Amino acid sequence: MRMVRTCVVAGLALAIGVAGVRADEPAPTPNDLLLATLWTQRAVEYKGNALTVYALARIRLDQALADPSWTAAPGEQKGEFKHLPPAVVLDIDETVLDNSPYEVWLLKNNQTFSTRTWDEFCAARISRAIPGAVEFTQYADAKGVKVFYITNRGIETEKDTRENMATLGFPMGGNVDTFLMQNEKPDWGSLKSTRRAVIARDYRILLNLGDNFGDFDDRFRSSDAERLKAFEEDKAHWGHDWLVIANPTYGSFETAPFEHDFKKSRDEQRKAKWDALESWSGPKQ
Repeated sequence: MRMVRTCVVAGLALAIGVAGVRADEPAPTPNDLLLATLWTQRAVEYKGNALTVYALARIRLDQALADPSWTAAPGEQKGEFKHLPPAVVLDIDETVLDNSPYEVWLLKNNQTFSTRTWDEFCAARISRAIPGAVEFTQYADAKGVKVFYITNRGIETEKDTRENMATLGFPMGGNVDTFLMQNEKPDWGSLKSTRRAVIARDYRILLNLGDNFGDFDDRFRSSDAERLKAFEEDKAHWGHDWLVIANPTYGSFETAPFEHDFKKSRDEQRKAKWDALESWSGPKQ
């Protein structure tokens, strides 16, 4: 009996070792980020989704260039704009830059987002390009379309962000400042419409690309019901001049269930997200 038990234990230890986990190593702590981050880093489906969006962006860009009435900034593009030079607007994080190594660090260290650790990550300049992003922005630039980046990275990260993106091959804008950072000016907070309005004064905005509702509409911090209402009102823009890169790791979609109240504990936040889910009633008894 003892020999059999010893063999079973040895077999389990071998199986665990083959799987890459030591017998004395504790199992990873459950974390909401695991599947989303795994998908972002490893799924070919994620890469395929990003390439699909950027392939559509090329098609829409050519259509927009041929249509002088086309604008992706209905709230900010005022007056006679058809003769303005063309531009596209892109968010940075999870739209053109993949920051999943930061999410993995949060996950493996059981941490939540903080400005201090985020700024340190930006300073490392190791963000990678989202598949298709460099190629699309270079395509737009080659057609004489100015490429602007509206980001909620803080102004203190601008130098690191520029150098990271320049190394990857993104258009830098030449003699035009195309990086509009959060808090760069007094009214440039997390809402992006004020920055789009600055661009819209001098350019016809052909496309807007992002990963979060707030990249398109300032009503992103409202309730789920209000977000859905705003989405429906904007419906004509989605897939036309507003294009979305999938980002399941973070965003206003996950904070809406707990009313974007970060003072709530992680358990309270998770409970609110759990309660927001709609379930099948289950098999008949």
